[in-house]
Amino acid sequence: MVRWLVAAAWPYVYSIPHLGNLIGAPLSADVFARFLRKMGEEVLFVSGSDEHGTPIEAEARKRGIPPRQLTDEMHERISELFDRFGISFDNYTRTESSTHVEFVRDFYSRVYENGHIFSREVELLYCENDGMFLPDRFVVGTCPYCGNPSAYGDQCDVCGRLLRPTDLIDPKCVFCGSTPVSRRSRHWFFDLPKFALRVRLYIERNENLPENARNMSLAMIREGLEPRSLTRDCEWGIPAPFPGAEGKTIYVWMEAVLGYLSAVKELGERRGDPSLFDRFWRDPETRAVYFIGKDNIPFHTVILPALLMASGEGYVLPYSVASTEFLMFEGEKFSKSKGVGIWLDEALELLDPDYWRYYLIAIRPERRDSSFSWSDFESKINDELNAILGNFVHRVLSFLASKFGGEVPGGSGADRESAEALEEAKKTARRAEELALSLRLRDALRSVVGIARIGNRFLNYRAPWEDLSKDRRRAEVTMATSVSLVKALAYYIEPFMPFSAERLWNMLGLDGDPHSARFSEAFEPLP
Repeated sequence: MVRWLVAAAWPYVYSIPHLGNLIGAPLSADVFARFLRKMGEEVLFVSGSDEHGTPIEAEARKRGIPPRQLTDEMHERISELFDRFGISFDNYTRTESSTHVEFVRDFYSRVYENGHIFSREVELLYCENDGMFLPDRFVVGTCPYCGNPSAYGDQCDVCGRLLRPTDLIDPKCVFCGSTPVSRRSRHWFFDLPKFALRVRLYIERNENLPENARNMSLAMIREGLEPRSLTRDCEWGIPAPFPGAEGKTIYVWMEAVLGYLSAVKELGERRGDPSLFDRFWRDPETRAVYFIGKDNIPFHTVILPALLMASGEGYVLPYSVASTEFLMFEGEKFSKSKGVGIWLDEALELLDPDYWRYYLIAIRPERRDSSFSWSDFESKINDELNAILGNFVHRVLSFLASKFGGEVPGGSGADRESAEALEEAKKTARRAEELALSLRLRDALRSVVGIARIGNRFLNYRAPWEDLSKDRRRAEVTMATSVSLVKALAYYIEPFMPFSAERLWNMLGLDGDPHSARFSEAFEPLP
């Protein structure tokens, strides 16, 4: 039996996420998970707060507080914001959870025992001004491949190449801007090149990977993979389990990527169902889909599969990755310091979360970068959401209330025209499901709005207000059919706008709730 593991990239809790972060992982993953649930599939939806590493440690040092105090505060705030946006995680956990810490140490101990981890002395960059080793993202310089002057020490965000800090031309400390010096330190590495052939075959044979992820990953392998550093010289993190690695912690990127596994294990523990982990991580019928930004592709298509292989535990490899391009803000990159963009807490102060959910999915950067603009936001909300979907619902329910006393007449689909309208709506709804399964969420949303378009067209053509005095039965069939379409919308808008679905559900007086209801019931006549 097929089951789905829906995994959203873990936000780094250094700051509040912005709208680009929301659409890149948690919101897109939430829409997909909600679709699957309404199709009757078995689904787990997991993510968590990524809270280790030097950025958090440095910020806590500036504030004069322990790192755990800082991440406790941020984890609580971000968890609350996701909840207010209606993100329906089965488990939103954190890298400081005892389950995650234990799982990561056990996992890497196993990979070490399997002979896939080695140690060596390396030259690292050290900032004498700040008195600290500089992790990859704390070093900025010029990318040696594409010339991007703002590349980080682990990856260039322009060309996507994986880098080492010492690869950068003219490296600088991101805190003080000084030029770091080199110091030697022993560190532990994952022997990624050993898995190049197996990972390449996995990528080539996996027809579910999107083209951008496949091309980027195969290009990396052709150019040659290098061992990936597993440890860092910092205090805030998971202690490395390797012999002689006292004082080292696991590199935050290499432990957070295992959170998808530990989150399922933790959920099983919480539910008193220890078999949950094996069902979702060792059963080949599991389809694991990862929602990430394009800058995270290599970690999910190359490094994570290699780690899973190296464990020897038979863990399922990624079924697909839904990697979005970048969301800009009025043509510029989001920047808190420059006041460019909208952050989640600010967004909720301005508008209802369903407006944001609708618009972000409508402009989801699936194939190319897209840009948020206030004028486009206003247009899509007023001209699409309100004028098409909201208008249809309002016309039907208000006419029903004023002319039929709020009672739904019988006869949905009782004549040829109404039956054709219902059939067209059903085909459009099925198309929305197919598009969602193909991870084309923008088009799925358009199809759902298309149901309302069908309803408006049907209502205009039938003009039940004219039939009330000359052919009441025809007016009854028109309204019964129209209400059936409104009911279907309550089901199909739920993945995109769960709060609006609840309100519409209650207006219709339906039993249960729109979140647990199945699509198979959407077009059944109202009782």
